[in-house]
Amino acid sequence: MRFQSASQTKRELETSLKECRRRPHSNINKGKLILAPGVFNTPGSETNVVISRFSILDNTGNIHIGPWCMIGARARIYTHDHCHQGRDPLLAVQEKNGILWQDKYLGKDVWIHENAIVLYQASILPDGFVLGAGSVLTKNPGAYEIWGGVPARKIGDRKDLSPTEIKACFDKPAFSLKEYLKLDELKDTSF
Repeated sequence: MRFQSASQTKRELETSLKECRRRPHSNINKGKLILAPGVFNTPGSETNVVISRFSILDNTGNIHIGPWCMIGARARIYTHDHCHQGRDPLLAVQEKNGILWQDKYLGKDVWIHENAIVLYQASILPDGFVLGAGSVLTKNPGAYEIWGGVPARKIGDRKDLSPTEIKACFDKPAFSLKEYLKLDELKDTSF
């Protein structure tokens, strides 16, 4: 069985980036989005990344994205924060002092799943890191670690698998409504 490429074309990527990049504090700093050269060096594909147009990339600071990364729908990556200390009105503190901002580095093969949030405090997302859906990352993880939860914590490691072990992952039977409901056929009653 041959699968279609899941990565985006250059045009799809450009369209996504126009929709998802934000500079909420451009009066303080206008960050750049840096796509690693390896993003465009995959034979047979224009790119090797997927960045959802429904994600939010806060480009107050610079963001580096490595090859083979995926940023899911409604995922948010923040490069800025506000000072939440003291008893003065927080907006007054911001108007007087500005905001905090820093750059963000995503290595290669980083996956940020749907609705996950990467807060200002996490600055380096190393190679192979995975952030589960709906998680909130508040600190730097390790390479090839899997994190999940609110706040996110390490829940596993990505392990090397042999071709046989990979095949076994895909050979597991999937849940089937037809079998579960003991039906001869499924009838489409969608609206």
